Amino acid sequence: MPSLLDMALAWIVTFGAAALQGSIGFGFAVLSVPLLTLVDPTLTPIPQIFLALPMAVAALWRERGRLDVTGIGWIVVGRIPGALLGAWILVRIDERLLSAIIAAVVLGAVVAIARGYTIRLDRRNRVIAGLVSGFTGTTAAIGGPPLALLYRDAEGGVIRSSLGAIFTIGIAINLTLLGVTGAITVHDVVVALALAPPMAAGFAVSGRLLHRVEGHAVRVGILAVSSLAAVALLAKVIVGA
Repeated sequence: MPSLLDMALAWIVTFGAAALQGSIGFGFAVLSVPLLTLVDPTLTPIPQIFLALPMAVAALWRERGRLDVTGIGWIVVGRIPGALLGAWILVRIDERLLSAIIAAVVLGAVVAIARGYTIRLDRRNRVIAGLVSGFTGTTAAIGGPPLALLYRDAEGGVIRSSLGAIFTIGIAINLTLLGVTGAITVHDVVVALALAPPMAAGFAVSGRLLHRVEGHAVRVGILAVSSLAAVALLAKVIVGA
């Protein structure tokens, strides 16, 4: 197990990442995985997948009255073939080049939206966002930004509950596949359990912040975290080069 100092740092990072996700609907892995990998690589990434599941369920339940029920179905319709396409391309194109392209596309989308471009929440765009999310989630582990950018102009409650529902489905599938392939270790489970208290505390704190994280604050948060995800992906490409 990691040292006591490493675990203390992990608690702080996990608390902050959970508060972020609970406030704007995504960002837990974007913040926690890179930072905890620097603290101790054995703390990531499977424990964060375990921790993300109860948060997704809790976000869905907390604001279930604002759930975009119809829209989620179309997003899932696009997400499944997107994930399959990503898996197919991943074995045919250099992973670093693909990650760099995805990061550039995400940053481009952030800039376009920040400059006033709006995305209509219609059926076509939901399917496209699901397709892109499935693709980027499979190839670069950043499936959240495409969905968050899609819902950027929606109400905070709609964003958080809808992303919670989508992530619940996606994470459940991921954990099942990881379990079947034997990728989950006892160490991963122990780490997830050890980090569960700060995760729960961070998410609980986010509930007290919801009235402050609406409208402009949510939109800015989505753009900032999406940019962070793209920059972190680019940094990973450069360091790994």
